Amino acid sequence: MKSKVLVVDDEKLIVKGIKFSLEQEDLEVDAAYDGEEALEMVKKEKYDLIILDVMLPKIDGLNVCRQIREFSNVPIIMLTAKGEDMDKIMGLEYGADDYITKPFNILELKARIKAILRRVTNIQKESNNKRIKISGLEMDISSRRVFIDGKEVNLTAKEFDMLELFASNPGKVYSREALLETIWGYDYPGDVRTVDVHVRRLREKIEKNPSQPDYIHTKWGVGYYFKD
Repeated sequence: MKSKVLVVDDEKLIVKGIKFSLEQEDLEVDAAYDGEEALEMVKKEKYDLIILDVMLPKIDGLNVCRQIREFSNVPIIMLTAKGEDMDKIMGLEYGADDYITKPFNILELKARIKAILRRVTNIQKESNNKRIKISGLEMDISSRRVFIDGKEVNLTAKEFDMLELFASNPGKVYSREALLETIWGYDYPGDVRTVDVHVRRLREKIEKNPSQPDYIHTKWGVGYYFKD
């Protein structure tokens, strides 16, 4: 079955170019040209990945991303014409999994898409109803659901991948660079603040007191680890 991608951008030439390139990779591609249309399509269809521009009519891309995260953890790559680091980090703050700055090389975009889809596919193949239970934390790997003290927590795709890596290797310390390489799955050009943003968001969702975490700890000057 083909993976299904939604491209959201109000610049029709960009959408046309991305759509053509991805269809050459045997992907099924839908298009939306404003934020409202994108939200309606995501609620009706199941997508394997969304490419989402920041600057959109009606509802901007960051708020589209935030609203999608209220009901789905589908991987999202943000497109931005702005090069400032804070804009990129903001995209991740709203629940995006990755970003790419315009103008971009279509080969780079395709490489990132392939890496995300490959990782999701591998996780699905390897899960085999695997469950992780540690203290009050429970992860159902096959359905990609997380529960804290019996209450379900909604994580983004990258947050889930990071938590699974930590929980599967308790006590192992991961540097920010190692997490970028392992979780993002390719030579990620972003800086290490990307990791810090994701760890902070993850702590806010799973820890009773994020400033005094029970699960994800910091090894100062080294990186992060899961309690053993």
